[in-house]
Amino acid sequence: MSDPESYTYAQAGVSIEAGNALVRAIAPLARSTRRPGADADLGGFGGVFDLKATGYKDPLLVAANDGVGTKLKLAIDSGRHDGVGIDLVAMCANDLIVQGAEPLFFLDYYASGKLEAAVAETVIASIAEGCRQAGCALIGGETAEMPGMYADGDYDLAGFCVGAVERDRLLDGSKVAAGDVILGLASTGVHSNGFSLVRRLAADKGWKLDRPALFDQEVILIDALMAPTRIYVKSLLPLVQAGTIHGLAHITGGGLLENIPRVLPATGHAIVDADAWVQPRLMAFLQAQGNIEPEEMARTFNCGIGMVAIVAEADVAAVTGALEAAGETVHRIGTVTEGQRGCTVRGSQEVWGARADWSATHNA
Repeated sequence: MSDPESYTYAQAGVSIEAGNALVRAIAPLARSTRRPGADADLGGFGGVFDLKATGYKDPLLVAANDGVGTKLKLAIDSGRHDGVGIDLVAMCANDLIVQGAEPLFFLDYYASGKLEAAVAETVIASIAEGCRQAGCALIGGETAEMPGMYADGDYDLAGFCVGAVERDRLLDGSKVAAGDVILGLASTGVHSNGFSLVRRLAADKGWKLDRPALFDQEVILIDALMAPTRIYVKSLLPLVQAGTIHGLAHITGGGLLENIPRVLPATGHAIVDADAWVQPRLMAFLQAQGNIEPEEMARTFNCGIGMVAIVAEADVAAVTGALEAAGETVHRIGTVTEGQRGCTVRGSQEVWGARADWSATHNA
């Protein structure tokens, strides 16, 4: 009688060696994101951060976690893995700065059915790039190889970020008042929301993703769709710390209509004028392809505005100048009025393809 077969983890589809090799490969990427408070190497059971080294006197910690959404599926299908890590960091770091918090450190979770080292390293390199753009340290993460959980070639991402803000600089909506001005900071594209609709349109309309875009013959359509989410942290942080920002809203799922009210007081209502900026050609393309009504656009896509800053009228010129000097494109898009907490986006005939003057309102 022969001896029973001796099983190994590799026979079950998990390569410990491949995982260890990936950790060694990404260690220099993590080191490139070091900042005060983060000096340890990868490989421990947990990432260590020295908050005292940052110089905060009375800090509050703010935490955020997020993913990339179904944009990740488009990245996998098109083989474009070199931007989704920036998206991952952006979705967390931008959610911290809107509360006034400086992103300090980041951890990622990368899961796949079978670890493809080249893909994983590309993704994590882009996470490191996102951390550098946000000024936070990549101090750890998890790479999980789980046979049977994912289809061949698929992977999933999650990100976790922690930041700090001095107690008296926390942005919680209490500083926003009627008469404040709403400034819109331009997005770099679709960012990381609305991709379930984008992918549905691509399938139904038979888009040739590897061909020049109909709205810009110098840009390949997939490149326009996969442009990474803009990280606004370094542009906004000095203004937050100076106290000249009353409120910030990251325009993600829910669009302008649903995100701006999240940073308003109970008696604040935002009025956004869609005539105040030119609809980006990519957004106009999506709207035309789907015959999408303006209200649906305002709650599904960022419509060209990735971040909203609310400031006093007296500070508009200085804040706009500082943001433009930092590389942002800034539009004056509306005002805060007295009323039920919410947002109204309105536009004229032909703005966002409308057949008549229009308005859309969401009350929180």
